[in-house]
Amino acid sequence: MLNEFKAFIARGNVMDLAVGVIIGGAFGGIVKSLVDDIIMPIVGAVFGGFDFSNYFLPLSANVNAPSLAAARAQGAVFAYGSFITVLINFLILAWIIFLMVKGVNALQKQVARKEEKAAEAAPPPADVQLLTEIRDLLAKRPAA
Repeated sequence: MLNEFKAFIARGNVMDLAVGVIIGGAFGGIVKSLVDDIIMPIVGAVFGGFDFSNYFLPLSANVNAPSLAAARAQGAVFAYGSFITVLINFLILAWIIFLMVKGVNALQKQVARKEEKAAEAAPPPADVQLLTEIRDLLAKRPAA
């Protein structure tokens, strides 16, 4: 069973997946910071200085705090502002991943075209060329 586990871990796909998950987590942090620290303040400044993260609806009569953190301490709240921020994070992340996949696909097509041109331009191996010449000479020879 240990050998099977070693073979499983040694596969390239498992390592690629692990690297992808680690980089994805770090990239998610970058996008969260981009949205929270750069995009949302600009959106707030353009639309009158409001902050989406503190938009909530109290679900209890006991909640009367002005900020989301304080309101959550008082009782249940419907934090739709946090949802909007997370949704913007997701849309930005999805857009960046789309652009990355599109770029990789374009690069793969370019490499495939270069390989096709190289295959077309490459002369056949010497033995194939010699056999082709022999075939052509035999085809020109009169039938006996």
